Amino acid sequence: MASFSARKTSLNPMSVALLVIIAAALIAPTPTAEAVVSCNSVLTTLSPCLNFVLVGGAVPPTDCCYGVKSVANAATTKEDRQAVCSCLKSVASSATPSIINNAAELPGKCGVSIPYNISPSTDCSRVS
Repeated sequence: MASFSARKTSLNPMSVALLVIIAAALIAPTPTAEAVVSCNSVLTTLSPCLNFVLVGGAVPPTDCCYGVKSVANAATTKEDRQAVCSCLKSVASSATPSIINNAAELPGKCGVSIPYNISPSTDCSRVS
């Protein structure tokens, strides 16, 4: 019979933030039926941005900006843009102000224009 011993582990703040983001992605409301872009695909595509969002920096990694551009290009309809907005809003609602600020800087730092602010207070129904 195998025996297991309990080990004491502590989570660092980055691990906790990652768990919060993953949990938010799993419980995020499903976007409207017309939307093609899912929240899970948005978060997966933006996963290379995680370190930048958590700690900030002058320039996001190239693969992060590729992901930001990819999500922006995939959101071709109003419903898609609203779905991406709602996804990012739901993740932002459980983040600290510094993480929200870092996330909000991503589009501009990657040379992408989006029609909304990344914020827990954004009204995604107004995105056209």
